[in-house]
This record gives sequence, C-alpha cells and structure tokens, in this order.
Amino acid sequence: MILQDRNGFWRQAFALHGSITPLVIPYVFVFGAIATAVCGLAWLMERFCQINIGLELAPFEIAGAALGLLLILRTNAGYDRWWEARKLWGGIVNQSRNVAISALSYGPVDPAWREKFIKWAAAFPHIARCSLRGEQPSSEVAALVGPDGSTRIAASAHMPSFVALMLADLLREACDRYDMDRFAFMQMDRERAALIDHIGACERILKTPLPLVYAIKIRRFIALFLLTLPFALLHRIDADWLVPLITMLVAYPLISLDQIGIELQNPFAKANLSHLPLSDISATIEKNLLGLLQAKQTEGTTVLRPLDGQMTDTFSAAAPTDKTP
Repeated sequence: MILQDRNGFWRQAFALHGSITPLVIPYVFVFGAIATAVCGLAWLMERFCQINIGLELAPFEIAGAALGLLLILRTNAGYDRWWEARKLWGGIVNQSRNVAISALSYGPVDPAWREKFIKWAAAFPHIARCSLRGEQPSSEVAALVGPDGSTRIAASAHMPSFVALMLADLLREACDRYDMDRFAFMQMDRERAALIDHIGACERILKTPLPLVYAIKIRRFIALFLLTLPFALLHRIDADWLVPLITMLVAYPLISLDQIGIELQNPFAKANLSHLPLSDISATIEKNLLGLLQAKQTEGTTVLRPLDGQMTDTFSAAAPTDKTP
C-alpha cells in the first residue's frame, strides 16, 4: 500500500500510478470530440440555415448540483465497503494472534502439536486472501502446511472452512489426547469460529456489489448531462472553440467520481485501485505467529546458572522441574 506523504502535494497531484486518470481519460476525450462535433454542427446551421441552436444554461446548474450529490453518495457507499473490509481484516489479525496465544498458553506442551497448530493458524490469512481473490493456495501455504496440505486445501469446496476444520481437529486432539482444559478449549474454539465469521463478512462484501440499477441510472444521468452540455455552452462564451475544452473539464471530475465508486466496490481484487494490501497483512500475521512459537520454544530450553555454589537447571513454566522431595 502506498502511504500518503504530508509534503507531497504536487507529486500526488500529477501522479499517474494509483490514479484514476488513466481509466477515465478516454471517456473524457470522447465527450470532448462530441462537443467539437456539436460546435461544428452549430456553425453549419448558423451559416447555411441561419438557425442558432442552443439550450438554456439554468437547468444545467440545477442538474449539476443533483448529479454531484448522487456521485458523492455513490463514492461514500464504495468507501464504506472498503473501510468495512479493512476492519474485518483487522479482526482476522487480532483473532489469529489470540488463537495462537491461547494455544501456546493453555494448549498441550507437546512441541509437535504446537508447531502444527501455529502453522495451520498462520495459513488461514493466506487462504482467506486466496479465496477472496479466486486464487489457488499460494506458495506460503505450501511452506507452512506442506504440499500435501496445500493440495487438500485446494481440493476443498471452501478453503477457509477447511483450514478452520483442521484447527478444530487439532483442538479436539488436544482435549482427547493431551487432556486440555475444557474451558480453554471453549475459549479457543470461539476464537477459531470468529475467523470464519470475519471471512464470511468479507464474502458478503465481495458477492454483494452496489445495485446495478443504481449504477445504470447514475451513468445514464452523467452521459445525458455531458452530451447536452455543449448545447448550453454555445453562444455563452466568446470563442466556441472553448466549448470542447470546458466540456472535458466538467467531464473529468464527474467520470472520475463515478469510477472511484466502482473501484472501491471490491476492496480485495488486485486489479482494483487502492485494494487492501492483503499479501502484506497475511505476511505480518504469519511472522507474528511464528515469532510467538519461536519465543515459546526458546522459553523451553535449559539455562544453567550458579545457585549456592552449585549448577542447577532452570526451566520455563512450560516444562517445570520436578519439585517432589
């Protein structure tokens, strides 16, 4: 994600990377060409038929205000979707850390179980990202759960649910085989279930775009406004050659606001501008979880220190010493 620079006004004002301009400039030129044709038609009608064509400007002032309001509402609706998606992924970050902390604190002390659980938990955000983008499991997933696990995930009907199922199986194994505390199990299972709640909410955003009838009506309104604007500008300015330029200057912000609303509809797709940095978020979660696992493994190592002239072993709480007299 590109962060905004507080001192980069001119650089961002004329930037093309990350800008909506390359997407809308063809439409702007089309409306400019149509305005040029209108000016040519008006000149021919006036020269050979002595007929002045044109429209009153007052209705366009009212229509322009209404159109601006509709475009603002559309842009706000798109931003609300983008921000809700970001909050949901913030929840995935927190829940992934919580489920890892609970597993390492209240789960079995068996190193193999801990490593397997943490790696499957770290795979969840990667799988969630791939699922929302319609992609197959990434190389990060294979590195965490192995090629066989990655293949099983890809073959499942819903990849995030399969990862959540593996986490649930590991929690059940912790209860049946390692006699994990049932209250700890219930807490960890609620946190695992919250991951599915968050991905389900993301899928709701993905599969429920803004109503098509709303988009059609706004774009029809924009097209009608810009196609008739040259007729209202004729004979209002001294030089008719300025009519196409003014039409293009009006078309650029209107079409840009409409396209921004479209781009914000799907905050997960890499093809959309200002999409959420899901790859970076997933990598951060993986790094955090593996860091917690490494820290817990480090605590379990033996440290020798002198005590009363003797060398004694100090262990972490995960591997307490035998205090039986």
